[in-house]
Amino acid sequence: MDEGTNIVMVNPAGEVLLYLRDDKPTIKFPNTWCLPGGYLEPGEQPHECIRREIEEEMGVVLDLGAVHPLVSLERSYGTEHTFWTEVDLDLDRVVLTEGQRLKWFTEAEAATHALGYEDNAILAEFFDRRERGELVRPAGPGGVSR
Repeated sequence: MDEGTNIVMVNPAGEVLLYLRDDKPTIKFPNTWCLPGGYLEPGEQPHECIRREIEEEMGVVLDLGAVHPLVSLERSYGTEHTFWTEVDLDLDRVVLTEGQRLKWFTEAEAATHALGYEDNAILAEFFDRRERGELVRPAGPGGVSR
């Protein structure tokens, strides 16, 4: 079974970052909006994986001190570790190396799409927990550097 990570990246306006997967029939969920993430390499820990994946795919280095675990769940395809962070990221300055494009979505906008994997449920849980005040925002200037 595979083990993977993804991350809910939230901007100061409360929008979440999704990426449109490549339109290749050989990949899971082609041409579908998803949370950014990827699969662990041998010997890698989940927090190391999410940092590596975001750096490889977007050229963005996450500050692991501002990356917080949200949930880890067993899925039909393996274990999925989801993190969250708040970032102030200008998408015009991001060089995407995987996927077609990035876009900020409001909670309502994200809910209108059939996202890949279990991402609709993950975002519903994220927004619910944020609404209830269970998620404390990271202190400091934000979760990324370039």
